[in-house]
Amino acid sequence: MKKTATLLVLVLGLAIGASLHLGLNLYSPAKVLAALGGAEGTDAIIIRTLRILRTLVAICAGAALGLSGFLVQSATRNPLAEPGLLGINAGAAFCVVLGVTSWGTVGLAAMGALALAGGLSTTGFLFAVVAAAGRTAGPGTTLLAGVTLAAMLASLTQVLLLVDETALETMLFWLSGGFADRSLAVLALGLPSLAVGMIGALAISGSLDVLRLDDDSAGALGVHVTGVRMGALALGALLAAGAVAMAGPVVFLGLVAPHLARRIAPRTNSAGWIVVTVLTGAIIAVLADIVARLIVLPGEAPVGAVLALVGVPILVSLLRRKAEAAL
Repeated sequence: MKKTATLLVLVLGLAIGASLHLGLNLYSPAKVLAALGGAEGTDAIIIRTLRILRTLVAICAGAALGLSGFLVQSATRNPLAEPGLLGINAGAAFCVVLGVTSWGTVGLAAMGALALAGGLSTTGFLFAVVAAAGRTAGPGTTLLAGVTLAAMLASLTQVLLLVDETALETMLFWLSGGFADRSLAVLALGLPSLAVGMIGALAISGSLDVLRLDDDSAGALGVHVTGVRMGALALGALLAAGAVAMAGPVVFLGLVAPHLARRIAPRTNSAGWIVVTVLTGAIIAVLADIVARLIVLPGEAPVGAVLALVGVPILVSLLRRKAEAAL
C-alpha cells in the first residue's frame, strides 16, 4: 500500500509539472523554475497567478469528487452511484442560477459560495425526505429520492435560464465545469470541506469495511448501519458541494476515480482506498485539465467533456459487467 501511494504521489507530481509547462504557451523548465523563484515578467505572472492556481483547484476538486464518489458508492453498495445522483450538482447549479437571475452578474467567488450553500441545502432536504420515510428507507430509497430531486432542480434551473437569457450567457461557462480563472477565494471555499471530508472518511473507514457485508451482518458486528450510511453520505455531500463551489458541476470524476482506485489497489481496506482514491481523483483532474487546454488550441475545451470521454466507456463497461454477473 505504501509503494502504491508513493507511486501515485510521484505521478501526481509529474502531472503538476506538466500542468505548469503546457498550455497555449509552452514554457521551459528554466522559465517555470524562475517564475516559482519570484522572477518578473508576463510569463512569470501567468505561471504564478493562473497555472499554479488552476492546478491547485484541479487537485482539490479532483480529490474531493473522487472521495465523495467512494463514500457514496460505499454507503449505497452501488458501483454506479456518484455524487450527482444525490442532487448535489443540481442543487448547486439551481442556487447559482437563482442568484445570478436575482442579483445580476456575480463573481466566481460569489458563485462558489452560492454553489456550496445550494449543495448543502439540497443534501439537508434529501436527508429530511429519507428520514420521513422511516425504517423502510434504504440505499435505494436515498438514491431514488436524490435522482428525483436532481431532475426537479434541473428543470427549475432550465426554466430560470430560459426566462433570463442574460443569465444563460453568464452561466454557460460555469455550468460546463472547469478549473480556469479561479481565485484564492474560490479555493478557500473548498479546502475546509476537503479537510473535514478526509478526516471524517478515515474516522469511519473501519465501519465502511463492515458495511460491505449485508445490513444484518454489519449490525450483528456492532455497526450502526443507518448512522454510518448517513454519515458517509453526509461527508460525500460536503465534499461534492465543496468541489462544485471550486470548479462548477464537473461530471463523471466521482464515478471514475473510485473504480480506478480499486483496480490500482485491489487488496486493501477502506482506509487504503480512501488514500488511493484521493490521489487518483487529483491526478485525473489535473490530466483532464491539461488535455482540455491542448485539444482545441487556441481555445479551451470544457473539462467535463474531457472527463465524459473517459467516463462513458467505463460506465458502459460497468453496466456490461453487471449484466454478465446477473446471467
